[in-house]
This record gives sequence, structure tokens and C-alpha cells, in this order.
Amino acid sequence: MSVKSLFSPIWWVLKKFWWLLDGTRRALLNLLLLALIVAIVWGLATRGPKPLKDKTTLVLDLQGDIVEQFSGSPRDQALAQLRGDARHQTRLRDLLAVLDSAAKDDKLAQLVLDLDRMGSASPATLREMEAALQRFKKDSGGKPVVAFASNYDQRSYYLAAQADQVYLHPMGAVLIEGFGRYRTYYKDALDRVGVTAHVLKVGTYKNFAEPYMANGPSKASLEAEAYLWDDLWGRFQQGIEKARKLQPGALKQAIDELPQRLAAVNGNTGKLALNEKLIDGLKTRDQLKELLEKKGALDDKQLRQIRLGAYLARIPPKLPSSEGAVGVIVAEGEIVDGEAAPGKIGGESTAKLIRQAREDDKIKALVLRVNSPGGSAFASELVRRELELARSAGKPVVVSMGGVAASGGYWISTASDEIFADASTVTGSIGVVGVLPTAEKLMDKLSLRTGGYTTTWLAGGLDPRRALDPRLEAVIQGAINHTYGEFTARVAQARKKTVEEVDQVGQGRVWSGQQALERGLVDKLGRLEDAVASAAQRAKLGDKPQVRYVETERSKWEQVADSFGDALAPSVQAMVRDALRQSGVPVLPQSVQAVQGDMSWLVEQAQTGAKGRVPALAHCLCGMP
Repeated sequence: MSVKSLFSPIWWVLKKFWWLLDGTRRALLNLLLLALIVAIVWGLATRGPKPLKDKTTLVLDLQGDIVEQFSGSPRDQALAQLRGDARHQTRLRDLLAVLDSAAKDDKLAQLVLDLDRMGSASPATLREMEAALQRFKKDSGGKPVVAFASNYDQRSYYLAAQADQVYLHPMGAVLIEGFGRYRTYYKDALDRVGVTAHVLKVGTYKNFAEPYMANGPSKASLEAEAYLWDDLWGRFQQGIEKARKLQPGALKQAIDELPQRLAAVNGNTGKLALNEKLIDGLKTRDQLKELLEKKGALDDKQLRQIRLGAYLARIPPKLPSSEGAVGVIVAEGEIVDGEAAPGKIGGESTAKLIRQAREDDKIKALVLRVNSPGGSAFASELVRRELELARSAGKPVVVSMGGVAASGGYWISTASDEIFADASTVTGSIGVVGVLPTAEKLMDKLSLRTGGYTTTWLAGGLDPRRALDPRLEAVIQGAINHTYGEFTARVAQARKKTVEEVDQVGQGRVWSGQQALERGLVDKLGRLEDAVASAAQRAKLGDKPQVRYVETERSKWEQVADSFGDALAPSVQAMVRDALRQSGVPVLPQSVQAVQGDMSWLVEQAQTGAKGRVPALAHCLCGMP
């Protein structure tokens, strides 16, 4: 028998097996393709959300900080989630749109504020939400508004107080602390390690860099902060006391007598909140569900409900108007040079958006929504100049100030026809500061030396290893004085005041919106909708203009990345956290993280100076309670 005849049956079996395997592969791929086609056709055929059923409960599940715009690119957000330092965010305009639409929706039986995961929100933002909730109660025909949380801080409680019924977990608490802050001061620590922070500024009240040059707040800082915080705190108390029908001063008295009142209820914080009439009842989540079911309805033994994101997707976009639109540009976050992702104001990137709106014939007026403590004076001027060009092109520009519009945030607001602020907006801080850290004493401590040849005294003048030359200090102080002069001159021209009058309310001092109105720094108190109405009136667009947000367009890949992050980040994040925990990597306390952030900023200034550029900063360092 030949070798060929011996292996012939085996070869035949292998060929048949391969044919079967290849056929199976093709069949599976074809089935997969067919399933994909069917899914696409089915998706197109059933496009759009299903109609809401009667007695649906709308649940506003606020996630994280309430912001004007989402921060960072989808890639940045995904990486931050993996690191475990990202927080969800809720966009203010989404909340307002949902509340205004839901008020007229007959399918909705009630509104629930789920505040367990709410993060920070400025006093001005809370007042925007307060107004929207009051509109909902007025326009919805009496639909009940119910608030619930396991614990309330003072931000979430301010919103809860606007509800018809406020409930708290029996083991929860309502924590209202008041406004204010403590800052860490580094002068002694910097002296000990041999670092000198040369602070050059204009403005008696300009305390941005005070922690690096002193061991405690100056008398001027305490005076200015007391004037601001007391005004904001008074308005905050009034908002809660009015909503809960409490006597004026009831909150202050409750805080003053907290130890005695808590002792009277044996430390039961839930009962204390009930006794103080801050809440209407103590309920667990299942008890709350039973309560909501009486007004709403069930689907498969579950409360028939729709949450914020799902309801937002149901709101149809407004059709373009032949008359044109009011373009809204959000300027939120610190002002930095160059390009910046959402959540920061880039001098070039934000100016580009304004230019885009100016060159768009369909946009007839602009509203700049400012929520910024300031930053780079140069970047601020780029943004201001583009707004000036928009006005020169015949397009009205109206500024709407959000939580904070101070220093650089106020600088960019000057090129406008009108400025609106909330009574609790933090604004002003007309002043300029620069910081030049040097470490020549640290070099001595480490027995390190530096030397070399330069053709002029200025070469290497910004080297942080060497003492600051008095001539260079004088040059930089002169430039900062000039920048302050430019700042006050622009404000004087915009506000129709003398430079001396602006200097009196400037000097780096921060005001509330109400105080700013009294000093002529803003034109009117109002919300974003008021600014839009004013811009529309100036452009003759009627009472109900189309509003279009002018934003950087996201690519399809960014949209996919965003979806990928939402879907997979939580599980991957948990894996990363577990790995870190098992490896013994510690998580820094929040207070230590704050110090780390401050010192990182100081190091950044040293590195910037080493590159030959000292930025003039128009920044207020005004944090929100």
C-alpha cells in the first residue's frame, strides 16, 4: 500500500472538516450582519421615546455639582473616572429646561427631588433653581413637589426647602453651618524650607496670594469677607425661612442653641430637624415609595417614574427661527492662556467661540454667561476684545453673571451693553497680582550653588534658584500697576465712571450682586432668562426668541468615548480602586489635598517664571460655601 493511499482518507476528513468550519463561520457572520440590519431597521421604525403613561412621577436625581457646562473632554472625564477623582455633574440649564417643560406635562403626577448625591452649587445657582421650582409649582396646577435625602447639607437643603413636603431618613440630619472659610497660610513653612514668595499686587483687598506672604488674614481681608459673607448668609436664611414659613431669625437662633436643643432630643438629629420644622417627616426610602405610590402609579410593582436624563431626552429641540437667534456662550471656570477644554476659559478657545458667533448671520445677539473667579489678565483681554468686536459688528452683547464673576471674570464682562447679576453673585475684585517664588535660601540649606555668565543683569533674572533682583521686582511691579490701570480704565469706560470712582470700589474687593448693583458695577439683578430677553429686545427678536448655545462641536469619536466612559468606567474604576487598596496606597484627606493644590500652584509659578514669563493674574481666589 502506498503512502498516498494511506493518508487519503485522513485528507478527505480534514477537507470536510475545514469546509464545515468555514461554512459555520460564514453563517454566523451572516446571521450577525442580519441581526444588525434588523436592529437598525427596528430602531428607525420605533425611533423616539415611548409616550409617557398617566400618573408618572418625575424624579430629579441630582448628580454631583450643579454647573453651567460639563468639565473636560470625554477622554479627560474617562481618565478621571478611572483615577476615582471624578464626580458626576448636573448642568443647570438641563434642570431649568426639564422643570419648565414638566410643569405643562399632563402625564406627570408629581415631582421628586432626590438629593442624596447632590454636590456643590453656588448661592446664585441655588436661587436660579429656587425660581424654577416656584415656576413649576405655579404653572403645573398644584402638582406636589417632594424632597428626600438621607442627609441634607445646606446646599441640598436650600432646594429641599422649596418643596411642598420635605422628608429625611430617620437616622439622617440637616446640617446648616453658615458661610465662610478658613485658609491655610504658608509663610512660616516656606521660611523654614527656604522659599520666598515675592507677592506683587495692586489692591488693598487683593488677597489671592496672601497665604504665601502672611501667617493669617489681614484686617482688610477680614473686613471685606465679613461684608460679603454676611450679605450672602442673610439672603440664604431668608430664602429658607420664607419657604418653610419660619420666623425671621429662626435659623440663626437654632444654630446658636444647637447644643442645648440636640441634648433635649437625646442626640436624635432626625427628631431635631422635625422639631425645628425643617422637615415634614422622617421616612426610609421604602416608606417614601409607599407615599409616592398614593399619588402616582405602579408598573410591575415599581413606582412609575422617569428620571432627569430620560425626561431631558424627550424635550424636542426648538426649530430654527427665520428671525434669528440669541447665541449663549458659557464662560465657566478659571481663565487660562491658549486653548482650554470645557470647565475652563481659554483665552484663544473662548475668543474663537465669540468670533464664530459674530460671523454667524443667524445669531443676532450674544449673551455671555460668566461663572469665573478669573485668572490670566492676558487671556481675559483676548475674550473682552472679541466681545468688543461683536458689538462693533452691530450685535448686542449682554452679560449674565452666575455664581461668581470676579477679577478676570469681571474684566471680560466689561465689553457689554448690559450686565445682569443675581443678588448672591460674587463679583468685582478689580485688582491684579503676581507671585515670584525664589528658593535661594533652600539652595543654601542644601549646600547647592549656582553660577554662570550672562550678558545683562536681566538674563536669568527669573531663575528661582537666585534671589530676586530689586530692579526686576520694580519692573514687574510697574507692569502690574499698568495692568491695574488698564483694568480700572476699561471698567470706568464701560460703567461711565471716573477711574477714581472705580478705584474706590476696586482695590481687589469682592462684592455680592446686590452690593455691586448699589455701587454701579452691574446694571440689573436678574437671571439668565432676563439677560436673554434683554438681548432679544435689543436685537428686535420678539418676546420668545430662539436660544442657541455656541459651543465647540464634539466629534463622533468624542461622543463614542463619552458613552464608553459612562458604560465601563464604574466597573474599571472599582478594579483600579481595589488594586490601589490592596497595594496600600493611601488616600489623602481633603484638607491635605487642598494644601497640595495650593503648593502645586506655587511651584507652577516658579516654573512659569523660569521660562521667562510672569503672568499678571486677575483672580479673586473666592471660594463658594
